[in-house]
Amino acid sequence: MLVSTRIFVSRIAGLTVLDPLGDRVGLVRDVVVTFTGRHPRAIGLVIEVPGKKRVFLPMTRVTNIDPAAVISTGLVNMRRFEQRATETLVLAEMFDRPVTVVEPDETYPATVEDIAIARNARRDWVLAKVYVRQQSSPEASSPRGVSRLIRRRAGNTALVDLDQVQGLQRETEAQSAERLLETYDDLRVADLAEVIHDLNPKRRAEVAAALDDGRLADILEELPEEDQVEIIAGLDTNRAADVLEAMEPDDAADLLADLPPDQAETLLQLMEPDEAAPLRRLMTYEENTAGGMMTTEPVILGPEATIAEALAMIRREELAPALASAVFVCRPPLETPTGRFIGLVHAQRLLREPPHTSVGMAVDKTIEAIPVDARLDEVTRTLATYNLVVLPVVDSDGLLLGAVSVDDVLDHILPDDWREGRHDVRTPGESPIRAAIGRAGGKS
Repeated sequence: MLVSTRIFVSRIAGLTVLDPLGDRVGLVRDVVVTFTGRHPRAIGLVIEVPGKKRVFLPMTRVTNIDPAAVISTGLVNMRRFEQRATETLVLAEMFDRPVTVVEPDETYPATVEDIAIARNARRDWVLAKVYVRQQSSPEASSPRGVSRLIRRRAGNTALVDLDQVQGLQRETEAQSAERLLETYDDLRVADLAEVIHDLNPKRRAEVAAALDDGRLADILEELPEEDQVEIIAGLDTNRAADVLEAMEPDDAADLLADLPPDQAETLLQLMEPDEAAPLRRLMTYEENTAGGMMTTEPVILGPEATIAEALAMIRREELAPALASAVFVCRPPLETPTGRFIGLVHAQRLLREPPHTSVGMAVDKTIEAIPVDARLDEVTRTLATYNLVVLPVVDSDGLLLGAVSVDDVLDHILPDDWREGRHDVRTPGESPIRAAIGRAGGKS
């Protein structure tokens, strides 16, 4: 017997979790259920705590759920949440799941739109209701004499009892991911990438299919290498080539380098020649060199361009903040590899100069470009020494080939599993930056 008002999981998602004193503990990101035992139960919440870490909060430590917040006992195990084989995530795995609804007068296919949970007499949180959307109106399943006019039409919704739903526990061959993505619409790209990383391979593929090329490209750049390879390998080859074109050149080149050579070559041939050429060039450089880390698309202008033009270039929304911190001034051509590299102009300098002034007059003469074969430790120390977030990379003739930004360097000096939150590898008392530079030097 249920003794509390039912609560829909979609309403819980995003709620703040508070301790008994009203202090913020984190945000609800999912509900964990298990189908073991007589009644399917909600056994805990996945909550996001400071540092974007996802941990498990058992329902036994939830004292109240209201429309504004979830109140907990305040005791939270800060170990990263890892899903067990007997557990199912409602938002990530059950929303959009195809099911069959069995009612007295008809049986029809539907998809899960939401799940309601409620507390029973034993104070367990159990699955109580399923909110479904009908997918079709099959005539064969309706009894004789029932008019077609009163049958449900495809797209209609209904709130049904749990025992009326067949297939809720079963993972199907194909499942939409639209509701999942709607739920996580407030997340930044890096945080959504972490959610996708935690999904099983089948669900990751379904989410990838639901994303547009640009969004998927952004997310791939934030995923570990094995997830990138898995997702790209699961896409149609033409779409995979389109997604690679939408990625930053350095990230796309790294991903191609992780693929089997014949698959990488197939994708390169499907790409536009002017998109594939920079990737082929990047793939010729060693991984832990400036050439292996750089992007081939920094902001480049000729010396006669005005400050106003430069400001218009760096204020573009799609430009990464690190690349927006400087404009690289070169002789034509103005696409990498450019003509002779003249120098760079910092964004702060652009803000101090009159709009009609040429960028050639504002070049910082103290910043020297680094050679394309510079090792990782040299790049790291140069950025740190001169308090820079981006460095120009040139060839032996002084032509600009690209730029290395601080985020490119961090990707190489942090441990391989840093995206998974398991990166505390320092010795006691050791600075994280010193530890990182030490590892970078060791790789050189």
